[in-house]
Amino acid sequence: MPMERNEARLRIQELTQTLNKHNYLYYIKADPEISDYAYDFMLKELEQLELNFPEFRLPDSPTLRIGGDITKNFEQKDHASPMLSLSNTYSEEELMEFHQRTVKLLGSTPEYICELKYDGVAISLTYENGLLLHALTRGDGLRGDNVTTNVRTIRTIPLRLHGDYPKRFEIRGEIIMPHKSFQHLNETRMNEELAPFANPRNAAAGTLKTQDSAEVARRELDCLLYFILGEELPYSNHYDNLKASVRWGFNIPKTMTRCHTLKEVMEYIKIWEKGRYELPYAIDGVVIKVNNYSLQQQLGFTAKTPRWAIAYKFKAERAATILREITY
Repeated sequence: MPMERNEARLRIQELTQTLNKHNYLYYIKADPEISDYAYDFMLKELEQLELNFPEFRLPDSPTLRIGGDITKNFEQKDHASPMLSLSNTYSEEELMEFHQRTVKLLGSTPEYICELKYDGVAISLTYENGLLLHALTRGDGLRGDNVTTNVRTIRTIPLRLHGDYPKRFEIRGEIIMPHKSFQHLNETRMNEELAPFANPRNAAAGTLKTQDSAEVARRELDCLLYFILGEELPYSNHYDNLKASVRWGFNIPKTMTRCHTLKEVMEYIKIWEKGRYELPYAIDGVVIKVNNYSLQQQLGFTAKTPRWAIAYKFKAERAATILREITY
């Protein structure tokens, strides 16, 4: 007996809500409550219902994560606030100079936030009324490519938020390809006699601009977030707002930490300069930010970069190549 329209609408709502809950538990909390089989069974039911009743598909439907849409040209869109790059250094002396300038301008040592510098592709996500509105690449810092269709396939990016979130805000981070996904992708490409990607960052960038969103979904990108801005944020500092965003459904790395002295900052850098090889994704340094927003405003910006943040970059790995034989 065919399903009634109202019954289908209610079942689509129920399945969407249930699947999104389990997606959050699996990908964000790492605490699944159901088996993969049970999840896939409900997802297939939802796919069929949306096929029969497309008018009832919701904007946060988990079927959007499967992909399938083709984007031939990525529309460019203005950033609400410029996506600036950070000044960077490989030198402890220059990091000391950054700290001394900051203390001189503020009159005291501020609280710093240290975060890993993820080696991926910068992304800006805008949410309105709890729904993902659009996703933009950095582009030239003023305008970026609208890659919303592809970003919806990334499981760690929520399509609908939960909890007490601001009406409209922007959250920024990095799209990365984990080492495991990168290795699998390159093995597949070589089996198909295609050129492998040089590194995970190039693979993430190429994937994000792939026209077929189903292919994007298969490549298992991830998203790590590190910056939030909006008119109605609950706290007056960077750290607490990012921690609050975890409750809304976002993937904020637990490696973010508070530091109260330059010595603590340097200890954090040394820990991760050695520990980076144990991470499931690539990093190329540490970002140091002044935590308090009013102090950030007091420090201001140069023409290209904020004065309240700096990236300390790790030196590139060195490798030796041994020439064993020359054949003519």
